[in-house]
Amino acid sequence: MTQLIDAGAPVLSRTEIEISASPEVVWDVLTAFDRWPAWNPEVKSMAAPELLIVGSTFRWKAGPGTITSRIRSLEPPRLIAWSGTTMGIRAVDVFSLEGRDGVTIVREEESWSGLVARLFRHSLQRMLDRSLESGLQLLKAASEQR
Repeated sequence: MTQLIDAGAPVLSRTEIEISASPEVVWDVLTAFDRWPAWNPEVKSMAAPELLIVGSTFRWKAGPGTITSRIRSLEPPRLIAWSGTTMGIRAVDVFSLEGRDGVTIVREEESWSGLVARLFRHSLQRMLDRSLESGLQLLKAASEQR
């Protein structure tokens, strides 16, 4: 999909979903960071960026850690990527949206690198796979309700 993730990372996951909504609607749900806790129960809190531009940062709590993320790439309503670090893991998360025949195909890929990711590779891989699948299902539900 893109070269933004760390393709050599010990933990790497890719998945996609079809959403019955336009790319603009899905983009609006995905990039309204302050609303994430309303549709994604894994996100406990969010301090959204004031402006959605490359270099913007946002802080959020998901699972046991607080993550500070920085927008790395932005091509509305087609692509958004950010990176962040928490508990010794450097994560890069990329979403791409493609409108096709009245639906949107959303592809997400995420890489986790660092010592913690190497040491706990297998359990973190399962965790990341489940997280991406669950997150895209929640994004689908929120987007299709709009």
